[in-house]
Amino acid sequence: MEKYESKQQQIHHPASLIFPIISRMDLLTPAMQDKVEEWEATPDSCSFKAKGFKVSLRIAEKVENRHVKIVADDSNGVPVDFTFWIQLHEVDAHDTRIRMVLHAELNMMMKMMIGGKIQKGLDQAVEGLAKALNSFS
Repeated sequence: MEKYESKQQQIHHPASLIFPIISRMDLLTPAMQDKVEEWEATPDSCSFKAKGFKVSLRIAEKVENRHVKIVADDSNGVPVDFTFWIQLHEVDAHDTRIRMVLHAELNMMMKMMIGGKIQKGLDQAVEGLAKALNSFS
């Protein structure tokens, strides 16, 4: 299993304000519905089409104000087994650090072909999430 970790980003809010937002997939609808095809979401799951693949995800674990663990659902069309975390670390009331961690089962060829893209994508995703969360007053 390969491990990819995003850069850590700072959010100027307490974890208790951030966690309710990152722990509900349906709250991602405004940000995602125009970026992927066939976006559907409930509080604990989502599905969409990306590059012709149907992707189904579900929240497998939530630890309040600490992390959300997301896994591929059984109906997932992506040929890669993976687990994804959004992690929070509250430094103080106005400083919470966020990062994303992906564990993926990749063969050597896939690792060489997409490993760098995965890392870049994680860094961009956490940066965008932090920017959006920092915009809340």
